[in-house]
Amino acid sequence: MSSTYADQDQFDLHPALSSRLLRDVIHPSRSLWTPRELRDLTSFVASEMTTGLLSILDYSAEHRWWARLGLTEGVELWLLSWLPGQGTEPHDHGGSAGSFTVLTGKLNEDYRYPAGPIRTAIRNTGDALGFGSGRAHQVTNPFEAPAATVHAYSPPLVPTREYASLHDIPDSIPPLPAQRLPLSELRQLADLEGP
Repeated sequence: MSSTYADQDQFDLHPALSSRLLRDVIHPSRSLWTPRELRDLTSFVASEMTTGLLSILDYSAEHRWWARLGLTEGVELWLLSWLPGQGTEPHDHGGSAGSFTVLTGKLNEDYRYPAGPIRTAIRNTGDALGFGSGRAHQVTNPFEAPAATVHAYSPPLVPTREYASLHDIPDSIPPLPAQRLPLSELRQLADLEGP
Protein backbone atom coordinates (compact mmCIF):
# COMPACT_ATOMS: atom_id res chain seq x y z
CA MET A 1 0.00 0.00 0.00
CA SER A 2 1.42 3.40 -0.87
CA SER A 3 0.64 6.63 0.90
CA THR A 4 -1.15 9.32 -1.07
CA TYR A 5 -0.42 12.01 1.52
CA ALA A 6 2.84 13.68 0.66
CA ASP A 7 2.17 16.75 2.78
CA GLN A 8 3.18 15.99 6.39
CA ASP A 9 1.43 19.19 7.49
CA GLN A 10 -1.94 17.43 7.03
CA PHE A 11 -1.46 15.17 10.07
CA ASP A 12 0.51 14.69 13.25
CA LEU A 13 1.48 11.16 14.34
CA HIS A 14 3.17 9.77 17.44
CA PRO A 15 6.82 9.01 16.49
CA ALA A 16 6.51 5.34 17.55
CA LEU A 17 3.56 4.89 15.16
CA SER A 18 4.58 7.15 12.30
CA SER A 19 4.21 4.48 9.66
CA ARG A 20 2.83 4.48 6.17
CA LEU A 21 0.04 2.23 7.42
CA LEU A 22 -1.23 4.75 9.97
CA ARG A 23 -0.77 7.64 7.57
CA ASP A 24 -2.99 5.82 5.10
CA VAL A 25 -5.79 5.00 7.57
CA ILE A 26 -5.96 8.36 9.37
CA HIS A 27 -7.26 10.06 6.16
CA PRO A 28 -6.11 13.66 6.69
CA SER A 29 -8.41 14.87 3.90
CA ARG A 30 -11.55 13.65 5.74
CA SER A 31 -13.01 16.59 7.65
CA LEU A 32 -15.55 14.67 9.76
CA TRP A 33 -15.77 10.99 10.73
CA THR A 34 -18.92 9.00 11.46
CA PRO A 35 -19.19 6.82 14.58
CA ARG A 36 -18.76 3.71 12.38
CA GLU A 37 -15.62 5.14 10.74
CA LEU A 38 -14.22 6.03 14.17
CA ARG A 39 -14.96 2.53 15.46
CA ASP A 40 -13.25 1.02 12.43
CA LEU A 41 -10.23 3.30 13.01
CA THR A 42 -9.78 2.46 16.72
CA SER A 43 -10.38 -1.24 16.08
CA PHE A 44 -7.86 -1.29 13.24
CA VAL A 45 -5.21 0.59 15.22
CA ALA A 46 -5.69 -1.64 18.29
CA SER A 47 -5.49 -4.87 16.29
CA GLU A 48 -2.90 -4.02 13.63
CA MET A 49 -0.54 -1.78 15.63
CA THR A 50 -0.54 -3.62 18.96
CA THR A 51 3.25 -3.91 19.25
CA GLY A 52 3.77 -0.18 18.70
CA LEU A 53 0.99 0.69 21.13
CA LEU A 54 2.38 -1.57 23.85
CA SER A 55 5.81 0.06 23.42
CA ILE A 56 4.24 3.47 24.16
CA LEU A 57 1.84 2.36 26.91
CA ASP A 58 2.51 3.59 30.44
CA TYR A 59 0.56 3.74 33.69
CA SER A 60 0.37 6.43 36.35
CA ALA A 61 -0.98 5.90 39.85
CA GLU A 62 -1.61 9.64 40.23
CA HIS A 63 -4.00 10.02 37.27
CA ARG A 64 -5.05 8.30 34.09
CA TRP A 65 -2.20 8.32 31.58
CA TRP A 66 -2.64 9.13 27.88
CA ALA A 67 -0.65 9.74 24.72
CA ARG A 68 -1.82 11.39 21.53
CA LEU A 69 -1.36 8.95 18.64
CA GLY A 70 -2.62 11.06 15.77
CA LEU A 71 -4.25 14.36 14.92
CA THR A 72 -5.73 15.79 11.73
CA GLU A 73 -8.18 18.61 11.20
CA GLY A 74 -10.93 15.96 11.26
CA VAL A 75 -9.94 13.42 13.94
CA GLU A 76 -7.89 12.92 17.08
CA LEU A 77 -6.56 9.50 18.14
CA TRP A 78 -5.42 8.64 21.70
CA LEU A 79 -4.03 5.77 23.77
CA LEU A 80 -5.25 5.73 27.40
CA SER A 81 -4.37 3.53 30.36
CA TRP A 82 -6.54 2.64 33.33
CA LEU A 83 -5.17 1.23 36.58
CA PRO A 84 -7.64 -0.51 38.91
CA GLY A 85 -9.79 2.16 40.57
CA GLN A 86 -9.23 4.80 37.87
CA GLY A 87 -12.03 6.21 35.75
CA THR A 88 -13.75 9.25 34.35
CA GLU A 89 -16.49 11.44 35.71
CA PRO A 90 -19.83 11.19 33.88
CA HIS A 91 -19.37 13.26 30.72
CA ASP A 92 -20.38 13.83 27.12
CA HIS A 93 -18.09 14.75 24.26
CA GLY A 94 -19.52 18.16 23.53
CA GLY A 95 -20.99 17.25 20.17
CA SER A 96 -18.13 15.13 18.86
CA ALA A 97 -18.69 11.59 17.67
CA GLY A 98 -16.37 9.12 19.35
CA SER A 99 -15.12 5.58 19.63
CA PHE A 100 -12.98 3.40 21.81
CA THR A 101 -11.51 -0.07 21.48
CA VAL A 102 -10.19 -2.02 24.47
CA LEU A 103 -6.57 -2.93 23.77
CA THR A 104 -5.89 -4.80 27.04
CA GLY A 105 -7.93 -5.68 30.12
CA LYS A 106 -11.56 -4.79 30.61
CA LEU A 107 -13.54 -1.75 31.70
CA ASN A 108 -16.99 -0.91 32.98
CA GLU A 109 -19.01 1.64 30.99
CA ASP A 110 -22.19 3.22 32.30
CA TYR A 111 -23.87 5.22 29.54
CA ARG A 112 -27.04 7.09 28.77
CA TYR A 113 -28.74 8.71 25.84
CA PRO A 114 -30.81 11.80 26.72
CA ALA A 115 -34.13 10.90 28.36
CA GLY A 116 -33.16 7.22 28.28
CA PRO A 117 -32.24 4.76 31.00
CA ILE A 118 -28.72 4.35 32.33
CA ARG A 119 -27.20 1.20 30.91
CA THR A 120 -24.09 -0.72 31.94
CA ALA A 121 -21.72 -2.78 29.82
CA ILE A 122 -18.46 -4.57 30.48
CA ARG A 123 -16.02 -3.79 27.66
CA ASN A 124 -13.51 -6.62 27.18
CA THR A 125 -10.26 -6.79 25.23
CA GLY A 126 -11.07 -6.36 21.54
CA ASP A 127 -14.47 -4.75 22.10
CA ALA A 128 -14.99 -1.67 19.93
CA LEU A 129 -17.84 0.80 19.85
CA GLY A 130 -18.62 4.02 18.07
CA PHE A 131 -21.09 6.58 19.35
CA GLY A 132 -22.71 9.77 18.15
CA SER A 133 -22.72 13.15 19.82
CA GLY A 134 -25.92 12.56 21.81
CA ARG A 135 -24.47 10.16 24.37
CA ALA A 136 -22.92 10.54 27.81
CA HIS A 137 -20.93 7.94 29.70
CA GLN A 138 -18.67 7.12 32.61
CA VAL A 139 -15.81 4.66 32.11
CA THR A 140 -14.14 2.99 35.09
CA ASN A 141 -11.77 0.16 35.88
CA PRO A 142 -13.24 -1.64 38.93
CA PHE A 143 -11.29 -4.79 38.07
CA GLU A 144 -8.02 -6.17 39.44
CA ALA A 145 -5.92 -5.78 36.27
CA PRO A 146 -4.86 -2.65 34.37
CA ALA A 147 -6.52 -1.84 31.05
CA ALA A 148 -5.67 0.20 27.95
CA THR A 149 -7.88 1.67 25.25
CA VAL A 150 -7.57 3.43 21.88
CA HIS A 151 -9.94 6.41 21.44
CA ALA A 152 -10.90 8.63 18.50
CA TYR A 153 -13.06 11.77 18.33
CA SER A 154 -14.38 13.85 15.44
CA PRO A 155 -14.32 16.79 15.23
CA PRO A 156 -11.14 16.90 17.31
CA LEU A 157 -10.55 18.73 20.58
CA VAL A 158 -14.14 19.65 21.41
CA PRO A 159 -14.33 20.10 25.21
CA THR A 160 -16.21 17.52 27.23
CA ARG A 161 -18.98 18.42 29.66
CA GLU A 162 -18.92 16.70 33.04
CA TYR A 163 -22.01 15.90 35.09
CA ALA A 164 -22.45 15.06 38.77
CA SER A 165 -24.31 11.92 37.71
CA LEU A 166 -25.61 10.29 34.55
CA HIS A 167 -29.07 11.10 35.97
CA ASP A 168 -28.20 14.78 35.35
CA ILE A 169 -27.94 14.40 31.56
CA PRO A 170 -30.36 16.89 29.94
CA ASP A 171 -33.16 15.75 27.62
CA SER A 172 -30.96 16.76 24.70
CA ILE A 173 -27.21 17.21 24.55
CA PRO A 174 -26.54 20.35 22.54
CA PRO A 175 -23.26 20.41 20.64
CA LEU A 176 -20.60 22.79 21.83
CA PRO A 177 -19.21 25.01 19.10
CA ALA A 178 -16.54 23.04 17.28
CA GLN A 179 -13.64 25.20 16.27
CA ARG A 180 -12.50 24.31 12.78
CA LEU A 181 -8.87 25.16 13.34
CA PRO A 182 -5.81 24.53 11.20
CA LEU A 183 -3.64 21.63 12.29
CA SER A 184 -0.94 23.92 13.71
CA GLU A 185 -3.43 25.41 16.20
CA LEU A 186 -4.96 22.00 16.97
CA ARG A 187 -1.48 20.72 17.86
CA GLN A 188 -1.04 23.50 20.40
CA LEU A 189 -4.44 22.80 21.98
CA ALA A 190 -3.80 19.05 22.05
CA ASP A 191 -0.53 19.61 23.88
CA LEU A 192 -2.39 21.57 26.58
CA GLU A 193 -5.29 19.13 26.98
CA GLY A 194 -5.84 15.42 27.00
CA PRO A 195 -8.65 13.27 25.74
